[in-house]
Amino acid sequence: MLAQALVPAAVGKAIDAGIIARDQQALLWWGGAVVALGTIQAAAGILRDRAALTTRLGAAYRTAQLIARQAARLGATLPKRVAKGEIVNAGVADIGRLGEALAETARGSGAIVAIAVVAAILLGTSWQLGLVVLLGVPLMAGTVSLLIRPLHRRQQRLREQQAELTGRAVDIVSGLRVLRGIGGEEVFADRYRADSQRVRAAGVEVARVEALLEGAKVLLPGLLTTVVVWLGAHYVASGRMGPGQLVAFYGYAVFLVDPLRRLTNAAGRLTQGHVAARRITAFLALRPEFALGAAAPAPYEGPYGGPVLYEGQYGGPVSYEGPYEGPYEGPAPYDGPAPLADPASGLIVAPGRFTAVACASPADTAALAARLGRYTDSTVTLGDTPLGDLPPDEIRRRILVADNDDRLFAGPLREELRGRGSDAALERAVDAACARDIAEALPDGLDDLVAESGRNFSGGQQQRLRLVRALMADPEVLILVEPTSAVDAHTEARIARGVSELRAGRTTLVFTTSPVVLDRADHVVYVQSAKAVAQGSHGDLLSDVRYRSVVAREESA
Repeated sequence: MLAQALVPAAVGKAIDAGIIARDQQALLWWGGAVVALGTIQAAAGILRDRAALTTRLGAAYRTAQLIARQAARLGATLPKRVAKGEIVNAGVADIGRLGEALAETARGSGAIVAIAVVAAILLGTSWQLGLVVLLGVPLMAGTVSLLIRPLHRRQQRLREQQAELTGRAVDIVSGLRVLRGIGGEEVFADRYRADSQRVRAAGVEVARVEALLEGAKVLLPGLLTTVVVWLGAHYVASGRMGPGQLVAFYGYAVFLVDPLRRLTNAAGRLTQGHVAARRITAFLALRPEFALGAAAPAPYEGPYGGPVLYEGQYGGPVSYEGPYEGPYEGPAPYDGPAPLADPASGLIVAPGRFTAVACASPADTAALAARLGRYTDSTVTLGDTPLGDLPPDEIRRRILVADNDDRLFAGPLREELRGRGSDAALERAVDAACARDIAEALPDGLDDLVAESGRNFSGGQQQRLRLVRALMADPEVLILVEPTSAVDAHTEARIARGVSELRAGRTTLVFTTSPVVLDRADHVVYVQSAKAVAQGSHGDLLSDVRYRSVVAREESA
């Protein structure tokens, strides 16, 4: 921008000292100066644009990394504190606006330098014209700032409404099957339509201010150019300036349109970036509900820093730790079996056994599973060690909670299920989860592709595939929450047998009220009012009317 700002001065000198004075050497000299300035401008412009692009992409991707790590660190706190639409907007729209704002700092600072140089040249040539520029530029900036503030407020309001609308859209898509089953899709469609119209109206309000701002970008520099050229022509007519200086002044008046436009563009981009940055920093400032272990890394990325393999109501990443080859292959990923105990409820999960827990209330199931997996603060112990004293990666390596809110990720089905295990282990897990028919029905078998969120599979198929993935993780303690709620009784019996055989000698805890699964368990615990009130075999517990009313679907006394 500095080289470009000096071009009109060199052109004016070439006219006055070369053409009008008929000095060929001076003409060549100043013509060469114009060529040199143009070359510098081109080279520096390329480098500036490369630097601006690097800044924009670097800011966007680094911020995306921070958002992803913060989401993983928040774990179970995330869905309680932040809506899904807010995360989507932060990870897509906000990081783009933040990158664009930082990229504009290069062009905006260049515009400031160019305006300062032009003003200095004009003051040196004619203090009156220099004063016009020095007064005109702040006046234009002030006029533009009057539009920036309402634009900022309206963009903030639009951003909030967009986040709410995105969250509603995510909820509708994820629950579309349920809505169709109860005939509620029209109700939610009407609500979405109404919210969409409110967002549209907010967008129109933003566009109205942006239109005024764009008009000001053209009108105000044009007025300044007109004033400068008119005064310059008057000075030439009175002999106070030479023709070359008038050409230079006209060139500056035209040139100023570009840096002034860049300056107003930078102001608009920085405004949008400020809105985005406030929301991003507000998200990054969130803290988990309870303190992590002393040795816990923050933010947590997992031992491999690989993709998040599980997400759901408990949140947090689950990654695989090697060396690992799957169930019963390779060294065991723990130092030794240990009981998992929850003093609050009195539940003790013996190591190496298939334990089933029947809860009278689904709320007790969710609360117990969250405590045992260290997704909420608790006094749960693994052996003699409180989970609160263990780092998150150690807990995730040894304890896996898999529930029906977990997601299947898009990509090859084999890679989605296998993780770091072997194909032979995957085949055994597929058979144990009674998912062989799913693989055989696919055109490419296990090499077929999973659509987004596994939408190409039914609810029961997704449940069995999630079970395969959980079995392949092969943790020290596997906690399954209602793993057979979406399958028929015959399939349920086969799954119960397959899981118990595959996990023989490993600690497996299943939350279920299915008599088929409970009958297969080595030990059954009945939980009522958040307390373990009875335990034994399924057959023995059937004599308890409370237990029987839950698992046999009978009316209690």
